[in-house]
Amino acid sequence: MILGIPKEIKEQEHRVALLPAGAYQLTKHHHRVLVERNAGAGIGYGDDDYVRSGAEIVESPEELYAAADLIAKVKEPLPSEYPLLRPGQILFTYLHLAANRTLTEALVASGATCIAYESVGFNHRLPLLEPMSEIAGRMSVLVGGNLLAKNFGGSGVLLGGVPGVLPGRVVVLGGGTAGINAARMASGLGAEVLILEVDLERMRFLDLAVAASTVYSSESSLTEVLPGTDLLIGAVLVPGAKAPKLVHRSMLRLMKQGSVFVDIAIDQGGCAETSRPTTLLDPVYEEEGVLHYCVANMPGAYARTATLALTNATFPYLESLADLGLEGACRKRPALACGVTVWKKKLTHKAVAEAHGMTAEPY
Repeated sequence: MILGIPKEIKEQEHRVALLPAGAYQLTKHHHRVLVERNAGAGIGYGDDDYVRSGAEIVESPEELYAAADLIAKVKEPLPSEYPLLRPGQILFTYLHLAANRTLTEALVASGATCIAYESVGFNHRLPLLEPMSEIAGRMSVLVGGNLLAKNFGGSGVLLGGVPGVLPGRVVVLGGGTAGINAARMASGLGAEVLILEVDLERMRFLDLAVAASTVYSSESSLTEVLPGTDLLIGAVLVPGAKAPKLVHRSMLRLMKQGSVFVDIAIDQGGCAETSRPTTLLDPVYEEEGVLHYCVANMPGAYARTATLALTNATFPYLESLADLGLEGACRKRPALACGVTVWKKKLTHKAVAEAHGMTAEPY
């Protein structure tokens, strides 16, 4: 099989979908690996590293997409890449289609088979999303704590406090992978941490695993805790579906001026009425006196760590796709079939279809 690894073109996105070590392994299995020039340069892997691993360097995305049977990316295709996809080609990347109807329609029309990293898995485990959720969760506290500084427009609260001064309060919406990592970072800094969650079993686990208090999530409980909240972190996930809008504009007015809201769920549309996607170059805006950080590719800020963590998770699936093709890989790794979102010009993911009022047909 011919695999193509394009250079990411999303603003400030330096991650890459395959490391030279992965290219070496695939070429040992007699696959051709095409890497767009400078695809790994942003994280310290030059073209020579890929060539030594057996990969071939191509000069343009047009050349790469035209030749490759399987395209592995990190982020969703942007409009300039839509026409490059073709029928029968496999696209393996993060898609987050529930928040983007235009992309959904473009992928369906392309005839490509599209497998979404974030939907691969079952039994409440999403192994290809988890590494990025871990990074985003930990990063949310670093970013939020920084934005609370007065010189960034924050309230001037140090999350960990000091002797004689109460620490700041961090409220985390959702106790999944991103939420638990945010809570661990915040509690490690010495902040007061509350996690709002609806799954009672998950709350029992969180009670043992994190130095944080758990609260059953409801509109009334959120309204109750917001006035004393310095940093609010949205870490809600409904696999494949659009994020529920848990935070209304009226709720934000309850928070102190200069408080901070970090919406990790922005890839799936965000969990606040006031959320809108931002970029790493221009990440922050203010609504109702609350600083919003809604970067749609948060882990891209720590691109080297994120690439290593991502490729550790994705490579076994990529290798199976190359060795066995789509059907064989799905038989060997049934979790992969859950990620097939577009197939033969059909939308196959029910939650994505519901988000756009479209019809899903089973894969």
